[in-house]
Amino acid sequence: MAAKSIETLVRELADREAIRDLPLKYCHYVWKKDMPALVNLFTDDGEFDAGGDQPVPKGKEALTKAYQQGLSTLDPHPFIHNHIIELHGDRATGTCYLELRATRDGKSMIAAGYYDDEYARVGEDWKFRSRKVTMYYFVPLSEGWAEQQNKQ
Repeated sequence: MAAKSIETLVRELADREAIRDLPLKYCHYVWKKDMPALVNLFTDDGEFDAGGDQPVPKGKEALTKAYQQGLSTLDPHPFIHNHIIELHGDRATGTCYLELRATRDGKSMIAAGYYDDEYARVGEDWKFRSRKVTMYYFVPLSEGWAEQQNKQ
């Protein structure tokens, strides 16, 4: 296998760093409830799969509507870590883990899960092509996660 050139290595590092910034910015904009900035992290045909039987919004207009609706009933404060990235030229895939503190109906909620992401280069920027969230638990803080796991 031929060694990669310095230029290729630097490009891959820059791409990884730009991709790594996406989930960080995503969390920041969710905290701030900044819909235009949040939705701008997606490609024009981007989609978000929240799991379950909910429809998957596709495109910026549908994403804006879905996030506005979701954030009207939930005050989430997400934290992202353990980001794994696989580069494939102008496309990439990744997984990052989620810890979530939130308020819903006046109750403190706690959650954990992960995002499976697809990324695409758009011009010089990287964007989410798709996000799919899988939750391990999403429970009232007073209940805790062990109780929910025992119910399954």
